[in-house]
Amino acid sequence: MTDRIDYIEFPSSNRAVSSAFFQAAFGWGIVSYGPDYDGITGAGIDGGVDQAEGRVAATMAVVRTDNLDDAERRVTAAGGIVTRAQFDFPGGRRFHFREPGGNEMAVYVATE
Repeated sequence: MTDRIDYIEFPSSNRAVSSAFFQAAFGWGIVSYGPDYDGITGAGIDGGVDQAEGRVAATMAVVRTDNLDDAERRVTAAGGIVTRAQFDFPGGRRFHFREPGGNEMAVYVATE
């Protein structure tokens, strides 16, 4: 697999309202993963709505990779700044970074 964007995360101050909006406006499916996070299905790309306290401030693209450590080395070598160290989440492990132009992104590897 090559590195590719395959997930997008929307921060929200009210997960239920945002998810209901996406469902009503676009017909996207919603899968609840607890009080702070909903998954989005049927949007053409997988995604989620995050209202957790530590959520990012802006919509964030998430890149899937095969080797998280190697991806982190490549990100930092290219000038990216890690903003959140590697951590586990349901379905994988990821880190967040800011690219030189200021966009916060994440890279993850799925657990199998």
